[in-house]
Amino acid sequence: MDAPDEGSSDIAYAYKPSLLGAVWMFRLAPDALEWSMGPLSGRVPYADIRRIRLAFRPVTMQSYRFLAEIWSERSPKIPIASASWKSLMEQERLDAGYARFIRALHERIEASGGKPRLQAGAIPFLYWPGLAIFLGICAAMVGLIVRAIQQGENAAMLFLFGFFVLLLWQLGQFFKRNLPRRYTLDSIPADILPKVPVAARPGPGAA
Repeated sequence: MDAPDEGSSDIAYAYKPSLLGAVWMFRLAPDALEWSMGPLSGRVPYADIRRIRLAFRPVTMQSYRFLAEIWSERSPKIPIASASWKSLMEQERLDAGYARFIRALHERIEASGGKPRLQAGAIPFLYWPGLAIFLGICAAMVGLIVRAIQQGENAAMLFLFGFFVLLLWQLGQFFKRNLPRRYTLDSIPADILPKVPVAARPGPGAA
């Protein structure tokens, strides 16, 4: 749902945050981020952007989803997600368009001389207690698997082991990608952007 205007350096991106709601649209104009979110719209000069958070935010209908949150002094918080509602049972991934838009946004902020606070991952006071609980669950699961092996409960052991692997894969990826940290405009951590094939990335000088 992203498309640059022909003959323009503007870069656009759009997604539907809800099934029945309007499409939210964003455009990187030469001097500002222009946005339209339902009945609200506005523009934020790049130098006025004071904070950005990039994170991995899976949801029920889309397990591979990323979210950018942008703050400025005179606009509401601007959320930009890498997935869009497509139907009642499906969210469409917009990996290439999202990654391209977020990278270009950082480049334009840097060119404007902006100095926003750049954060990657989850909010620390939510992340660390959540990680402690996750590690506790993992330790308990290992204990149950060992006990099942000792008692010769092979079926129970296989079930617990399969569940443990699934838990490690899903929640482990979440906590790994969402480690709270800072980053710079010219060095966005790869794990908080969708992985895009090289062929899908625009070459140097692409609009």
